Amino acid sequence: MNAKQILKLVVSLAIPLGMGLIAGMFTAEAVPDWYASLDRPSFVPPNWIFAPVWTILYALLGLSFYFIWILKPSRERSIAIWIYSFQLLLNFAWSFIFFYFHLLGWALFEIIVLWLVIIWMNIRFHNLKPLAAHLNIPYLLWVSFATVLNAGYFFLNR
Repeated sequence: MNAKQILKLVVSLAIPLGMGLIAGMFTAEAVPDWYASLDRPSFVPPNWIFAPVWTILYALLGLSFYFIWILKPSRERSIAIWIYSFQLLLNFAWSFIFFYFHLLGWALFEIIVLWLVIIWMNIRFHNLKPLAAHLNIPYLLWVSFATVLNAGYFFLNR
């Protein structure tokens, strides 16, 4: 690995982990009061599980992006990078919509869009570097679960 690749790896990991840290700080403020007051679906995991799971998922997401970023520049790579950036923005926004603004219905709509964009991203990543797409399978599965969880909160707390 040369210095440029190391820098790209560090940036690739730092962006999703940093965004997750910021979103997590806002989430943590809502958990003891508002979130704790909601009617919960029966399948909600314990609160402590979310931080380590998201940390692992953000690291995998960053690593998968790194494998795309180091490829030779092309139109396909540029599109994949744009889609990655868009899904990362959607992921970041969801925490604020749900936990900060308490808009469960809008959060549900937004996470469905996020889920679709993750699939789109993974298709693009797979076309460029299959390993990059495979690294995002846990992320897709967790967001699938989070979508069902969001729906449960929405329907129980309307």
